[in-house]
Amino acid sequence: MTARVAVLLVGVALAVAGCAAADPDPTAAPPAATTSPSAADPAATDPPSTAPAAPTGPQVVATGLEAPWSIARSDDLVLVSERDSGRILRLAEDGRAHEVGVVEGVVADGEGGLLGLAFDDEGRLYAYSKAAGGNRIQRIELTGDPAAPSLGAAETILDGLPTSNIHNGGRIHFGPDGMLYASVGDAGDPASAQDPSVLGGKILRMTPDGDPAPGNPDPATLVYSMGHRNVQGFGWAPDGTMFATEFGQDTWDELNRIEAGGNYGWPEVEGAGGEAGGFLDPVQQWTTPEASPSGLAIVDDVILIANLRGSLLRAVAVADPGNAVELHRGEFGRLRDVIAAPDGGIWILTNNTDGRGDPGPDDDRIIRIDLPAVG
Repeated sequence: MTARVAVLLVGVALAVAGCAAADPDPTAAPPAATTSPSAADPAATDPPSTAPAAPTGPQVVATGLEAPWSIARSDDLVLVSERDSGRILRLAEDGRAHEVGVVEGVVADGEGGLLGLAFDDEGRLYAYSKAAGGNRIQRIELTGDPAAPSLGAAETILDGLPTSNIHNGGRIHFGPDGMLYASVGDAGDPASAQDPSVLGGKILRMTPDGDPAPGNPDPATLVYSMGHRNVQGFGWAPDGTMFATEFGQDTWDELNRIEAGGNYGWPEVEGAGGEAGGFLDPVQQWTTPEASPSGLAIVDDVILIANLRGSLLRAVAVADPGNAVELHRGEFGRLRDVIAAPDGGIWILTNNTDGRGDPGPDDDRIIRIDLPAVG
């Protein structure tokens, strides 16, 4: 069934035939989006196969999305999740986005709903969503034409994850080790982030079937790292180093270098200053109004971070993660996700229609930019 989404194929955008991570607290009102001129997985481990072309300026790939949350690619298939509707859309070469199906049992309230999407190396689809019994991760069959599939049977591989109308985490990616990683927020219970027996406030690492992955810090559990408030973006540099973004409460948002078994301090500490207590400090931090970092991708040794309240894209060199370049501040409004495009550029996903932004007539959108040079 064709969705109500108009997709504009501009130049290299959606050249898929050639192609092969919670919001700020509800009490914190986001600034209105502006249209000022620009200042300047996907959490993928493999860099684009094509070098970026000379800068051509932002190009619109898709318009009319409704509270989109995640983009995932597998070969020539590009899918987008919509948080509130529970729909998964396919971006196609015919100039439209088509509804692949609706994930059954999704409960959309507050920051919960249909969140992260990911493909494994066999092209199987996984989805993180809120259901009546808590947050869950499902493996969902794709049926019919591989280039234009429909949603089939869903197998829940992990359920009962802590849930709330805030701080649901929700990002999922397969790592370079072939294991599935998932970020789970503290679900409004800060103390749970320091309780190793509770999966809230953690990054989890599991097999594709949802079992504890071999080599986990505690082989009996899914917990990979702890002391997180609400991680919504993570990815791996070419050398295997893992980075993740994290929402702070009122003071500091963070970019962290993730270590197996690491404790990142929440709620005992927010931002830097926890090393004396045995916690790992962020490699970079920002005030919450200028950041609220969501999706993250690493492409060609550049960490790219989509920011909601900050309404900008940050680019950070893996080799110097303490510095950042700010791009497109206020130009597109709130940004939810970022992903490597099939042509060597970058796609950024706006998030102005989820009740906290100031949507324009074409929102929400996917916009293509060139891979920025940093460092």
